[in-house]
Amino acid sequence: MRRRTFIAGLLAASIPVATRAQQRPRIAILHSGYPTRTPIHLLLEALTRLGYENGRTATIELLGGEGNADRLNALVAHLAAQKPDVIIAITSPAVLALKQAGLNVPVVFAFVGDPIGLGIIESLAHPGGTFTGVTYSEAVLGGKRLELLLDALPGTWRIAILWGRGFLENAVMLDSIRSAASLRGIDVFSRELLGVEDLAPAFSEAARAGAQAAIFTTDNLLFGYRQQIAALALAHHLPTIHSFGAEVRDGGLMSYGPSIGENYRRAAALADRVLKGARPSELPVEEPTRFELVVNLRTAKAMGLAIPEPFLLRADEVIE
Repeated sequence: MRRRTFIAGLLAASIPVATRAQQRPRIAILHSGYPTRTPIHLLLEALTRLGYENGRTATIELLGGEGNADRLNALVAHLAAQKPDVIIAITSPAVLALKQAGLNVPVVFAFVGDPIGLGIIESLAHPGGTFTGVTYSEAVLGGKRLELLLDALPGTWRIAILWGRGFLENAVMLDSIRSAASLRGIDVFSRELLGVEDLAPAFSEAARAGAQAAIFTTDNLLFGYRQQIAALALAHHLPTIHSFGAEVRDGGLMSYGPSIGENYRRAAALADRVLKGARPSELPVEEPTRFELVVNLRTAKAMGLAIPEPFLLRADEVIE
């Protein structure tokens, strides 16, 4: 026994340090926006719980495209050269850039609203190729957000839709809201947001158009300006519903959408399965099971709004 242990120790000692370091899984996280302006720590924590701690049990590289297509493509070229063991791609622009580059690297995506329509996968049950991940239907959620906005603000008959084109799915969501509004007899003022500098003019135009509330659909660039957006909504007395709870915690009135924490945990779990040998083509794309309604009562009071008590009882989180 001692001899076998001694020989095993000699063999381990004979392996160069650099080679042993390379045996750590290499995980790349590619976000098309500003990852440090998002709750990306939830993804890193999920990976750590699965045994992938950067610098100790894994090498994790966090990359952000900062809403710039040229920068995003440069990062994709970097990943093509590095060939990590798995890439976790956050939001559709990042996933599409990887798809178009044709990297032969497994990709797990998150926060992609229509991966089939975007040509990323063949089907949810059988993705095919090197992509799998977590998705949700932004189109369906658009109509649901309109419903919630009307329930929270009885008597509303004219709304604004302020939307960023940074996510291609937002255009589909826009059509969904318009259809739902038409069925309810709600007038719609739609305004595409061309960038951060367009936020103030867009809110002003929505107010002049007589909008009583707004559905704000963010993208990877605008998500980093949540406090500025909330301040503009307050200044124009325009109650807003958003996609994610983080937008409400930074001052928006309310949000409804898939749990960010759950999405990151499930993306991390899929990446873990890939690292353990599973093929993305054989891992069905998952859909969220948890959706969160978050309401900011401080914002409601600042706007002089009285949110109905039955509505507040439906909320998963009320900020007071």
